[in-house]
Amino acid sequence: MVERHPFLDLISHALLALGVMVIVFPIYLALVGSTHSAQDMAQSPIPIWFGQDAWLNYRTILLGEGPGVTSQVPVARMMWVSLVTALSIAFGKIVISLLSAFAIVYFNFPFRKAVFWGIFITLMLPVEVRIVPTYQVVADFGMINSFAGLTIPLIASATATFLFRQFFLTVPDELAEAAKMDGASPMQFFWDVLLPLSRTSIAALFVIQFIYGWNQYLWPLLMSTEERMYPIVMGIRSMTAGPDSQVQWNLVMATAILAMLPPALVVVLMQKWFVKGLVDTEK
Repeated sequence: MVERHPFLDLISHALLALGVMVIVFPIYLALVGSTHSAQDMAQSPIPIWFGQDAWLNYRTILLGEGPGVTSQVPVARMMWVSLVTALSIAFGKIVISLLSAFAIVYFNFPFRKAVFWGIFITLMLPVEVRIVPTYQVVADFGMINSFAGLTIPLIASATATFLFRQFFLTVPDELAEAAKMDGASPMQFFWDVLLPLSRTSIAALFVIQFIYGWNQYLWPLLMSTEERMYPIVMGIRSMTAGPDSQVQWNLVMATAILAMLPPALVVVLMQKWFVKGLVDTEK
């Protein structure tokens, strides 16, 4: 057992405070920059306290109207694209992984283990490795510049399938036998027994996959050739693509702040479920 010592506690808290400052300070600078004009942000050094132009900057980027706007698509549209993409990827991965893990654990079909290992091996083939053939398939189906093209190639998840399979293996066999004796169909057993037991795991995976979908850049870069289908991450990149003297850094900072809000909100609202899903051992 480790003894608590006031000096060690002080050092620990000091290190934690330093770590928080290192993480929070760039966010603070972005928030401050989003409240100033472009002229203020072009000065050296940049302001470190809030300015008077917050309402103008956020209204400008959200509506896509006003001075300094270089894109014809408002940030509100980009955030909508990112939100639909992130939710579709998160729910798609969870649904497909639940059903595939359920089939692998509770159905005795030929080559069941081979199927599982075939799914597991795809962990070695991320999107970056198979991006050329995947793009060709999506293009052949005419899904360029569509939500289907942005989400369908990314909704399969070997990691989530493996996690749900490991959890289902811990469920007592007596539950399945009791459900069978009561006349429940396999899908009734899945819906009424397994899903309620999997809530914490589902919540943890939802947080991870939502952030994964929200932060997608490489795949949307190929799928989105029109600005109306740009997610927010691509929107930020397009705003900084010109010469540094022409970049409206106040608008870039405001867009970055808006881009951080949905993932942060998901983590804050689901923090309890997220932590419980990762560390809870009582099934």
